[in-house]
Amino acid sequence: MIRILLETDRDEASAVCMRAFLTAVAPSLSSTGVETFGTIAAADGFAQRSGPDSLQVVYDAGGVIKGVAELKERRHVALLFVDPACQRQGVGEALLAAVIAQACSEVVTVNASLSSVAFYQRHGFACSGEVGESAGLIYQPMTRSVPHAVDATLAAH
Repeated sequence: MIRILLETDRDEASAVCMRAFLTAVAPSLSSTGVETFGTIAAADGFAQRSGPDSLQVVYDAGGVIKGVAELKERRHVALLFVDPACQRQGVGEALLAAVIAQACSEVVTVNASLSSVAFYQRHGFACSGEVGESAGLIYQPMTRSVPHAVDATLAAH
């Protein structure tokens, strides 16, 4: 089941992100990139980013977190990671669908790790620029149209 990430979930969510990152992404990055991601995925990182502009969700299977996703500013997939033992079981797809359903923009963006580009392409994203690098993290900018997006200011009235 997809649900909001709770304060008590942060350590487990961090561990899931790190397991997935170290397996699929870290081998292609410098030590700077690995260190940068460690800060982002730390429990404190989740706490710092929580708030009205950030939707943080988990895939909870019987009290065990199998995956984590974050939608920043209701328009940017800031992270999406699935525990390596649970990949290719629909967890990532469910998390992505859940955050996209909450988008308040006609276009959702993601800076995808190179190992996840094919996943995002299968779910309607297209490359939207050159591969970039920031603080050692290498990413492919991607976008997806979201025709159902609702203007949050209108939805509140």
